[in-house]
Amino acid sequence: MARLAPKALRDGTWNELDASLLVPGDIISIKLGDIIPADARLLQGDPLKIDQSALTGESLPVTKHPGGGVYSGSTCKQGEIEAVVIATGIHTFFGKAAHLVESTTHVGHFQKVLTSIGNFCICSIATGMTIELIVMAAVQHRPYRQTVDNLLVLLIGGIPIAMPTVLSVTMAIGSHKLAQQGAITKRMTAIEEMAGMDVLCSDKTGTLTLNKLTVDNNIIEVFTRGYEKSDVVLMAARASRLENQDAIDFAIVAMLPDPKEARAGIEEVHFLPFNPTDKRTALTYLDAKGKMHRVSKGAPEQILNLAANKSEIKRKVHQVIDNFAERGLRSLAVAYQEVPEGTKESAGGPWQFIGLLPLFDPPRHDSAETIRRALDLGVSVKMITGDQLAIGKETGRRLGMGTNMYPSSSLLGDKIDSDIAVLPVDELIEQADGFAGVFPEHKYEIVKRLQARKHICGMTGDGVNDAPALKVADIGIAVADATDAARGASDIVLTEPGLSVIISAVLTSRAIFQRMKNYTVEYTLYL
Repeated sequence: MARLAPKALRDGTWNELDASLLVPGDIISIKLGDIIPADARLLQGDPLKIDQSALTGESLPVTKHPGGGVYSGSTCKQGEIEAVVIATGIHTFFGKAAHLVESTTHVGHFQKVLTSIGNFCICSIATGMTIELIVMAAVQHRPYRQTVDNLLVLLIGGIPIAMPTVLSVTMAIGSHKLAQQGAITKRMTAIEEMAGMDVLCSDKTGTLTLNKLTVDNNIIEVFTRGYEKSDVVLMAARASRLENQDAIDFAIVAMLPDPKEARAGIEEVHFLPFNPTDKRTALTYLDAKGKMHRVSKGAPEQILNLAANKSEIKRKVHQVIDNFAERGLRSLAVAYQEVPEGTKESAGGPWQFIGLLPLFDPPRHDSAETIRRALDLGVSVKMITGDQLAIGKETGRRLGMGTNMYPSSSLLGDKIDSDIAVLPVDELIEQADGFAGVFPEHKYEIVKRLQARKHICGMTGDGVNDAPALKVADIGIAVADATDAARGASDIVLTEPGLSVIISAVLTSRAIFQRMKNYTVEYTLYL
């Protein structure tokens, strides 16, 4: 991986400085495409759009204003500003997550079972040798040599010499079978953990969902007669530019059968890029007949202020926006006007408010089926996400996993809501369908509390923020496109996209574990 060499202000001059040499108090420059080298506080300037999904699990780039903080490892998607370093190394948000991973020591359930079997064998051998010694030496007065021979037979026969070999070979064969199904096993004993798993905690962004912004075409709201949903999408696509590397622009253009349709049959005259003041983009263009038109997309309030019939539609627009927000959907408005003067500088005719587009991070194609099959197998699935509560509930509704979700502050004692204060935290965690707004330490703590309640807990994830929970879980599963941190902390790494392979792995693990159990029971009965 290429080293980070941000521009830092030292001795009054700007120089490229290795990220490892940064200290709190250094001034650094952040611009489009930069990876933030340390936790920093933004100084004066325009707001930035930061992609921190790998760190916090938020599905959309977040807007950071001057005075706000940015995390080490996040990426600047829009804007340019200077910032002062406030934390480096282990003291950063990323570093704290890494420290949780390093400080976690995990003893697997299978290891505990083998230890119990070993202790049983030792106690059985000791008891048998004691009885043999008393009977043969004190009661029957057998010769010394015969007594020693019998004791040696008990000692050697009672030691499970073949058990480690048989179990190791069985798990190795099982690991090979799982690899053929798209699950690479890093720790062989994870097979037994997978077989006994009864709770599966899952990250949302990039695990249950695609971490790819898209438009829900089914609930696009059209406000102007004579236009269809496809017209709203086309106008929004015309007011977009892929070279700006904006997630919203990519999502809208991707809704077209062919991205070239956004500019087909028109001649671009002027493009207004997004800026923090206008909060919208606009395209002025000529059609095939030489007539000039203008389309704009952006924040609903800004677009609504342009509309000539604002007073007539304002109430309905706000109602639709509120409905989208309750479901965790982000609203994007589209407007259109004719420009009869034929010049890009002219104000043009009255703006028409065309429609509202709902944006969301869609679930993976197999997530709902995977959750249904997991429930059928007796595995409870819980969503733990750093995203907003409304977005988590909407994803849960779409996946059929329930909407009984709570913010992390209510679960872990920062502030307890009155309606759930009567429940102990551990019981609340067991009963909840998921938790939103969580940080890495919250995910870590949730898994630990479930384990304390005697659950065999699995964890799936893909980001840096999932690494501590993946490490401490009885079975940590990193999805196909996971970060290196998540892969390093996990026990099983999926090589195929989607989550359906988890169900196949559970079924295979249970079959393998049954073979190991049969051997262990037969050996114990023989002993």
